[in-house]
Amino acid sequence: MLFIHYPKCTTCKKASAWLAEKGISVRERNIKEQNPTADELKTWVAKSGLPVRKFFNTSGQLYREMGLKDKLASMTDAEMINLLASDGMLVKRPLFIGENGVCVGFKEGDWEKAVNGEK
Repeated sequence: MLFIHYPKCTTCKKASAWLAEKGISVRERNIKEQNPTADELKTWVAKSGLPVRKFFNTSGQLYREMGLKDKLASMTDAEMINLLASDGMLVKRPLFIGENGVCVGFKEGDWEKAVNGEK
């Protein structure tokens, strides 16, 4: 299982504490130091069942600076994935990638289901 986070993010800290509390062993990756690749993102989007747009950190400074709110509607999935792969700070976090699913952002119930292999 892979836990992708930004160490300064409070939501990521909550997710990390939750994983520790549950005794869930994960491989950690700092999204700013090692952003997801386009191939990884394609795989995770497919596995999550979510649209690519849900992988954007819409509250992030870079998202706002780039004016992506208005640009995403005219972009293809491939263009969005390549954009996400260009800078980890564009990606919503934390990400939990397990054998049974992918969670974007931290919602305890969703993470519980992913850990336990539920849909």
